[in-house]
Amino acid sequence: MGLSEHERTVCDAISRRRDALLDDLRSHVETPTGGGNTDGLNRTRELLTRRAARLGATVEHVRGQRRPQWLFGSPGYGDRGARSTPDSPPTAVCRRELGLKGVPLLISGHLDTVHDPSGPFQQLTLTPDGVRGIGPGCVDMKGGLVITLAALECLDECGIKLPWTLLLNSDEETGSYHSERTIFAEASRVATLGGVGIAVEPGANGSEGALVVARAGSGQFFIEVTGKAAHVGRDFASGISAVNALAELILKIAALSEPARDLIVNIGPIEGGTATNAVPDRARGWGNVRFPDQAAAGAIEARLRTLVSEAQTGAIRTRLESSFIRAAKPLTPDTQRLADMARAASLDLGRELPFTKTAGVCDGNVMQAAGLPTLDTLGVRGGGLHTPEEWIEIPSLVDRCQLLAVFMIRAAGSSELGPLNSERKGG
Repeated sequence: MGLSEHERTVCDAISRRRDALLDDLRSHVETPTGGGNTDGLNRTRELLTRRAARLGATVEHVRGQRRPQWLFGSPGYGDRGARSTPDSPPTAVCRRELGLKGVPLLISGHLDTVHDPSGPFQQLTLTPDGVRGIGPGCVDMKGGLVITLAALECLDECGIKLPWTLLLNSDEETGSYHSERTIFAEASRVATLGGVGIAVEPGANGSEGALVVARAGSGQFFIEVTGKAAHVGRDFASGISAVNALAELILKIAALSEPARDLIVNIGPIEGGTATNAVPDRARGWGNVRFPDQAAAGAIEARLRTLVSEAQTGAIRTRLESSFIRAAKPLTPDTQRLADMARAASLDLGRELPFTKTAGVCDGNVMQAAGLPTLDTLGVRGGGLHTPEEWIEIPSLVDRCQLLAVFMIRAAGSSELGPLNSERKGG
């Protein structure tokens, strides 16, 4: 169909921001927001919400929910053990909808990364040819945040007033336990208005920048085993090892995985015992499950409970905690139509947009579970996510910002789709 005059005007405005986009990315990458770094998260949230407010959005900070206590002992979810209780960061909800015509958009992005805020990986470094940048969170998802604000600003600058809500949370990398209720509520609200969801996660498959159209769901679980302590040298026979019992249980749980069915059960980390000369009376393990649909989620959770219960023999006692808050995100007719719209926009901009699926999860899972048709990989191109080699393709700051802006114009103004939210909650 080709770009309209309005779309070309916005794309030209974005092209003129090429240097500013890179400067903005560098500033955000070099503001550490991993590891629950409150100062960095607050600073980033303030900068982004201030820009949204300048565009006429009202800004609300919704208090975060407490996440389950048993998660605190798992690396990536807080300190080992329950020595401290992490803060519950707020979720910023910036709404600009009143008085504006069109299909409302809910754009979701996360401020946090997985990177150590005091570690050696702190800066954005460009390759000699300037094509790639390497830095903490550059692609997941600081690049996505940068192009989102730029797209919204350029749309406004060009006189294209779209109804949108920008939601910014600070705990996506640890499961969105603090923000899940807010995300679900806001997505439900926008769904009732016939809206569209966008999450600016990076495109998939590196430089291909593929659009993920289906995702697995994810669940967390925790197992605690208690036995009987004893001195190894003096009274070994009277001891009952919790570590041994947990090890046997882990092997049975690991056998539940069926990768061919997109059913994955992983356990780690684990811990147990206090000294090599004492029979350990306590052992713990944390695990993650990926599943293709809610039926599989229910079946695997039930099987976990059975195996953990069966492990209770004699002095061995077991405990299982689980949380399956991220539903699977299947390809629905509504998301298929949105994906086709994004592909058409990308082709009009001169670039292919392949589709793919993944066992990875994101806040798009929550948004679609609330009944809101959602595309969740309209962010920048790159790779090496969650590693010290995380990289972004620098030209994607411009071309994916253009794609995002054109998609927003078409999603908010298109009449050919009609109401997009035909699949309600659980869709």
